[in-house]
Amino acid sequence: MKRLFSLTFAALAAFVLLSRPVLAVTPVPAEGALMPASQFLPEKPGFTSWRVLGQVELVKQNKKMVPAFDQSVTALDGKTVRVQGFMMPLDIGDKQRRFLLVAAPPHCAFCLPAGPDAMIEVRAKSDIRYGFDAISVSGKLQVLKDDPAGLYYRMVDAVPAQ
Repeated sequence: MKRLFSLTFAALAAFVLLSRPVLAVTPVPAEGALMPASQFLPEKPGFTSWRVLGQVELVKQNKKMVPAFDQSVTALDGKTVRVQGFMMPLDIGDKQRRFLLVAAPPHCAFCLPAGPDAMIEVRAKSDIRYGFDAISVSGKLQVLKDDPAGLYYRMVDAVPAQ
């Protein structure tokens, strides 16, 4: 029951936060890492790195802030990629078809663990089991230039990856 309560509030918090425009990216420490190295999963050959996805900055355009992506990121738009991260469920239940894949492990049911450059909205082909361990998924990456929820990335037709 306690877990269901936590998942409900996590989904509610994610919905509230994602329904507003996000005007900040994950702060980059002086060492150039998105977050402390201890929070990063080891990079795997053949997987898209969160460091690559983090190559985005906000620029003012028509009186609002919009993401400006590095060429290495825009080259991934529409391509099938593999990414590893941690699941933040958006629905109740132990199997998810729509969730956030985030670069760092979630540490609070009411907080997103990173900015929009370190999360991907995932829409899976079939149910993926929720857990606290890192997962790997593969799917078609969409680079979102003006998403009303403030997201930068979406993965569609996602499946578990090795």
